[in-house]
Amino acid sequence: MNKITALGMMSGTSLDGLDLAIVEFEQQDSKWNFRLLKTTTVAYCEELKNQLDTAQQLNAEECLKLHDRYGRYLGEEARKFIASSMINVDVIASHGHTIFHQPENHFTFQIGNAAHIAAITGITTVADFRTLDVALGGQGAPLVPIGDRLLFPEHDICLNLGGFANLSVEENGERMAYDISAFNYVLNYLAKQKGFDFDRDGNMGKQGEVDSALVALLDKLPFYKQTPPKSLAREWVEKEIYPLLQRFPLPVENLLSSYYEHISSQIAKEIDALNKFSVLVTGGGAYNGYFIDLLKTKAKTTVFIPEKQIIDFKEALIFAFLGVLRITEQVNTLKSATGATKDSIGGAVFVGK
Repeated sequence: MNKITALGMMSGTSLDGLDLAIVEFEQQDSKWNFRLLKTTTVAYCEELKNQLDTAQQLNAEECLKLHDRYGRYLGEEARKFIASSMINVDVIASHGHTIFHQPENHFTFQIGNAAHIAAITGITTVADFRTLDVALGGQGAPLVPIGDRLLFPEHDICLNLGGFANLSVEENGERMAYDISAFNYVLNYLAKQKGFDFDRDGNMGKQGEVDSALVALLDKLPFYKQTPPKSLAREWVEKEIYPLLQRFPLPVENLLSSYYEHISSQIAKEIDALNKFSVLVTGGGAYNGYFIDLLKTKAKTTVFIPEKQIIDFKEALIFAFLGVLRITEQVNTLKSATGATKDSIGGAVFVGK
């Protein structure tokens, strides 16, 4: 098949909701083209959001129950979305929701039992994309770089600003990718202390004052001295970032302003070190005007903000692509991005029919 229609399902660490994207892919020789056919975001109710946010605290039995419950939820949302779109979907690719990610301890776990997705929709479903790479000695992340390489080759750097900030870039014939810093995961944590889910357009941070002592301590975190490949997860934030923020009895606006200063400097430094012409920015952070202004001021590279649909659904789009690569048995995980011993074709397949 040179044309395949796939549904990508993505739930990020910032818990904004479930992103769904139906995408038509066409392969001509080694070149891939795509068309975004239909997209939507399903906001999580407070109960489900809280369950996902605290799932790491559950015992084994309760965690497995949530794994199944969330899988059924994903299946129902996929079924409803496909039915409303009236588009024939060949394959579903589900990222799930990351609960544990500890590649240094040889495990990673994304809940959302994909067997239920396949059973409910009757469509072949691919999930559990990270574990093969971890078994091969990799970080299990980032997975998006193969999509950056094959679907967005016109951009020198692809920068995603979601729960974490990460980039991918072509260097010496290989796709290098890595996490740079925690992004919305920390910004949302601070905004919630003022009763908001997030800092809309960076307005609270813009009102604050930068605390140079806090910024200096954040800048000294050992992670920033590590060489790629490297990845971040909730565990790192809770161990390294939150304790530092809690040491400073500052107004939330000042904490936000200081964190914006920190992440804009770290990201600009990483981008400029690559000495490229343009950077494509996607993810929720692309809407944060205050941060984007800081980045444009500090970075020498041209910052390109794409159309809204690409900003919002690039990760769901690429996970749909990862599913297509899996069922066509083509490489979908790059060792140059994850540090694994070899490239791999990751993902567990549940045949729906």
